[in-house]
Amino acid sequence: MATPHVSLTQSLAVFPKTLNPSKLLELSNLDRQCPLHMYLIFFYNPSSIYTNSSLDSVFTKLKIGLEETLSVWSPAAGRLEPNPADGKLNLRCDNRGAILAQAVTDVKISELGDLSNYNEFFEELVHKPALDGDFCEFPLVVAQVTRFGCGGYSIGTGISHSLFDGPAAYEFLSAWATKSAIFKDDKEQYGVELQKPVHERGRLLMGSVPNRCSGKRSAAGSGAGAVAIDHLYKLIMQSAMGNEEMEKKEYGCRTLRVSRGMIETLKKKAFGENGGFPCSSFDVIAAHLWKARTKALSVSKEKMVCLQFAVDARNKLKPPLPKGFSGNSFVLASVALPAKQLEEESYKTIIEMIRDAKSQVDDDYVNAYQLGLDGPQATLPPLKELTVISDWTRMPFHKIEFLHGEAAYASPLKPPILDVAYFLQNPTDSQAIDVRVTLLSQTLDAFSTYFLTSMQ
Repeated sequence: MATPHVSLTQSLAVFPKTLNPSKLLELSNLDRQCPLHMYLIFFYNPSSIYTNSSLDSVFTKLKIGLEETLSVWSPAAGRLEPNPADGKLNLRCDNRGAILAQAVTDVKISELGDLSNYNEFFEELVHKPALDGDFCEFPLVVAQVTRFGCGGYSIGTGISHSLFDGPAAYEFLSAWATKSAIFKDDKEQYGVELQKPVHERGRLLMGSVPNRCSGKRSAAGSGAGAVAIDHLYKLIMQSAMGNEEMEKKEYGCRTLRVSRGMIETLKKKAFGENGGFPCSSFDVIAAHLWKARTKALSVSKEKMVCLQFAVDARNKLKPPLPKGFSGNSFVLASVALPAKQLEEESYKTIIEMIRDAKSQVDDDYVNAYQLGLDGPQATLPPLKELTVISDWTRMPFHKIEFLHGEAAYASPLKPPILDVAYFLQNPTDSQAIDVRVTLLSQTLDAFSTYFLTSMQ
C-alpha cells in the first residue's frame, strides 16, 4: 500500500435546525472528570447501493440529519464554560454548533487489514480542529465522512466526554443516523422510536448530594470516601515515591478476540469442570486481564496494583436517574492488592473481589465518589499499577446504520487515559468479546502471550 493520505475537501459548522434559547447547563462532577474528546470511527464496506450516490450527497444528508438531531440534543451544539468563581466546568447551550468535515482517500478499506486493530492511519479519519489556545472554543461534537478508493466510507466522530457517557453517546449517534436517512426511504425514519433525552443533571449536581454516607457501611470500608478515589490517591503517592516517568514512553494498541470457547475455558479454570459458573463473562475476563497485564508490565511484587472498572449508576441511585438521562452516570469500582498476592490468588478469589466491588456501588457510594471529585482536578499520569476497564459490550456501536447496513467495525482511537482497556462487541460473532488494550509498546507481545495462553 502506498503512503496513505486523506484529503480534506470541506469543513463547516452545523447548527440546530430549530434554535433553542441560550442557557447554562450545570455539570456534575462525573461530567467534569474527563472533558477530552472520545473518538470513534465507523467503517462501512463498499456496496453497489453507493454506486449512484456522490460523496456530496452523503455529506448533505449527514448535515441535515445532524441539524435535526442538535435541535433535540441541544447541549451538543454548545461549549464548555468555566465558572468564574471556582473554575469548574459547566456547559453553555448557545447553538454554536458542531463541526462536520468531508474527505477523500485513494486507500481501500481492505488495505487497512483487521479493522479491530488500531492503525495510525485511523487518526486521519477524524476531524480535530485547531484548539488555538482556548479550550472553551472547541466544539463538543466533531465528525468527518471519508470516501475510500474502493467506494466504502468511514464516519469518524469525536464527542466530549463532559457531554455524554457511552450509553448517551450511543443514543445520540443512533438518533443522528436515523435522522440522516442515508440510502433509506425517507419514510423509514418515522417508524423508528427515538429515546427522548433528559439533559438536566438533576440528582447528580453537588447541591443535591448529601455530604455524608449512611451509617450502614462505608464505600471505602472505613467510614469516609469511595474506595476507588482512595485507591487512586494511594497509587499516585506510590508512583511519586518511585519517581517513575512512564508518560515519556511509547504506547501501542492491540485488540485480542476472546471467543465463547475461551471464556468457558477461563470459567472452568476458576470454578472447576462441574462447579457451575456463578460469574459473568466480564468478571472472568477482567480478572484474567488484570493478572496478565500486571505480569507483562513486571510490576514489583511489593507494589499495590489496582483494578478499576466503570459501573453505570443510573439505576443505583435512589431514586434512579430518569430514562433517557444524557449526562455521565458512571463511577469506578475498585479492587487493590499487592502484586505478589494478585499473582498467587486463584481466579475464583479475584472474581469474588470484583463482584463484591460491584455490589458496593449504591446511592452512598455514588455520593461519596462525587464528593471525592469535588477538589481540584489534574490529569492522571499513566500508571502501570493501574488497570482500568470500560465495558462497551452493551453498546453495539457497529449496529448504528449511518450508511447501508451495519458497520464492518466501530473502532475507538487511543483513549485519553492510557490505562483504559475496552471490552467491545464483535460484529461477526455475537458471543465473542474484543479486548482493546493500550500498553507500553515493548510489553504488548508479552501481554498477548500471557493473556491468550491460559485460554487455549
